[in-house]
Amino acid sequence: MPYRRLPNTDAARLKALRAAFAKGKELPPFKLAYSQVTLNKIHSFLPAFEKAIFESKQAYSNQTQKSKDYLKINKKARLYISHFIQVVNMAIYRGDLPASDRKLFGMTEYENKLPNLNSEHDIIKWGEKLILGESLRASKGLSPVTNPTVALVKVRYEKFLEAYKFQKMLQKNFTRAQEHLINLRKQADELIVSIWNEVEESFKNLSPVQKREKSKLYGLVYVYRKNEIKELKNENLSI
Repeated sequence: MPYRRLPNTDAARLKALRAAFAKGKELPPFKLAYSQVTLNKIHSFLPAFEKAIFESKQAYSNQTQKSKDYLKINKKARLYISHFIQVVNMAIYRGDLPASDRKLFGMTEYENKLPNLNSEHDIIKWGEKLILGESLRASKGLSPVTNPTVALVKVRYEKFLEAYKFQKMLQKNFTRAQEHLINLRKQADELIVSIWNEVEESFKNLSPVQKREKSKLYGLVYVYRKNEIKELKNENLSI
């Protein structure tokens, strides 16, 4: 005997709820296979569930669309910070700047390797250090580092910070939308089980085949097991 299969995707949940709701609008209460209380629950819950699904998809779309632009801005900021540090190291190597200037930028005096710039935190940290360090050098009347200047680094750094904060906001929006949707999924599953139980109970006096056919009109889904499918095929071939 086939068994009923509860929906396990949002699309399937919506289909089940909409099918049951359609019957509730189509039939008078005395002909409906589930109670008016349940109909009221569907009427109240379905729009909220549809809205939550839409908002989750929209939040995900916004995040993914903006992430491409964000990655470009991130890469550019990292590049300018890296180049500025390299220019400082080369100037020190040539003797144009004293090695002690590295300490103004938050580096060790005799360390000429590039710092780790892989993470967003690294970019924020070193952007701040370079901008502050060049400000300290300027206050001492020292010649500015050029190609790139700290002004260009600052432009790229501030653009990165703005994009970083915006991306984090989009991530929070998506997380919040997902958490809300997950909570509603549980409610949807409970409501669908309740509807399907009522419908099957209403048709319990019919034959199994009639019961399933009537129930399907309310959105119930029945699945045959593998051995049952084989038996059906064999029966059809023998006819």
